[in-house]
Amino acid sequence: MPTIDFNPPAEVADTVARALAEDIGDGDRNALLADAAAPANAVVVARENAILSGRPWFDAVFAALDADVRIDWSYDDGERMRSETPVCELHGPARAVLSGERTALNFLQLLSGVASTTHDYVERVKGTNTGIVDTRKTLPGLRSAQRYAVRCGGGVNHRFGLFDAILIKENHIMAAGGIEAAVAGARAQSPDLFLQVEVETLEELDAALEAGVDAVLLDNFATHVLARAVHMADAHRRRFRRQIVIEASGDITLTNVREIADTGVDRISIGGLTKHIRATDFSMRMQVNAPARGDPAAGSAQT
Repeated sequence: MPTIDFNPPAEVADTVARALAEDIGDGDRNALLADAAAPANAVVVARENAILSGRPWFDAVFAALDADVRIDWSYDDGERMRSETPVCELHGPARAVLSGERTALNFLQLLSGVASTTHDYVERVKGTNTGIVDTRKTLPGLRSAQRYAVRCGGGVNHRFGLFDAILIKENHIMAAGGIEAAVAGARAQSPDLFLQVEVETLEELDAALEAGVDAVLLDNFATHVLARAVHMADAHRRRFRRQIVIEASGDITLTNVREIADTGVDRISIGGLTKHIRATDFSMRMQVNAPARGDPAAGSAQT
């Protein structure tokens, strides 16, 4: 398993700013129900077993609202949370905690859901040399966040977009006039970029290998055909003494992912990691202590 990169993307603050603007608009009318000076304590609880992901976004939400909000975490990103256990505690001005609650939990539930699904797939292929890889099938504007969550779950990131690597697919092959022409054109335009070709038959695989690609994507191959494809690619590796990444994709589930990994592919790409998202269930419970005004009673609220 590769070493997990827990470095958050540079645009965390910008992403959070957009999310807060979407939710708060020109002001949170609900938070005005709390006294401006009231301090609050809140606890976030995981309602199911899951892999935590999203701490940088959660922290950034409250940092943007009020620097006096302090967050004490019980888990790190990438760690498994146990159901009904506290994930973190917040201490700070009640209005800021109330205003940030939904946005912060939205990031946490989305990214922990992605990390947890990824982890399930990674566990299924444990003991093989196959990596679980994400795709570009992400929520618009949240690709870097979802890629981070995939890493938290033990997965591997594919190319970020259309600019940092080339993946020649069926429509590109048709537009270019064939695999050989598509590969030659891509090499001429971007000789230093990683180049991969998606193939659907063994004949197409042979053409891609002969064209000198860096990787092949074997799309929707039956398992027995996939095993033959891996054998062909391995033979090409030995013959030309060059590395070729062998990737499988298409209709991958937790039921068949181990069988596919056992064919010897280097990686399995799964769009469902970031597309078919089941959010992790969290809840926040808050207590508000009324400021001293000569009244010894303290108020409390739950959100």
